[in-house]
Amino acid sequence: MSMLTEDQISYHIRGAIFDVYNKLGPGLLESVYEKALAIEIKKIGLSVIAQVPVDILYDGVQIDNAFRMDLLIEDKVIIEIKSVDALADVHHKQLITYLKLTGLKLGILVNFNTTDLNKSIIRKVNGLPPQN
Repeated sequence: MSMLTEDQISYHIRGAIFDVYNKLGPGLLESVYEKALAIEIKKIGLSVIAQVPVDILYDGVQIDNAFRMDLLIEDKVIIEIKSVDALADVHHKQLITYLKLTGLKLGILVNFNTTDLNKSIIRKVNGLPPQN
C-alpha cells in the first residue's frame, strides 16, 4: 500500500481510530491507544512504526532524539495520540512543528478521551493541497 497518497492513508487511519475507540472507549492511557491503534493499522496492511525518534539540526548542530512521534504510518503520516480532557493549543502546535521539522505533509491529532470522536480527530497539513 506504499503507493497510497496521504489522504488515502488518512482515510484508513480514521477507520482504525474508530475501531479502537469503539472497542476500548474513552479514559485509558495514551500508551494503550497507541498500541491498539498500531494493531488496527497493521491489520489493514499499512506499515506502522511506534515511538519514532527524530533528530534535528539546530544552528549547525545535530540534536539526537529531539522528539518522538507517537506513530508513523507508511513513512508519510504522523499520528499524535492524546487522552486528555480537552486538546490545548500546544497539542496542535506540537504536531505542526513535527510536520515542519520532518518535512512530512500530513499529521493526525486524535484525543481518545472524548464522547464525540468525530470532533476529536484533527488533520494538520504541511503543504498538502486541500482535501476534496
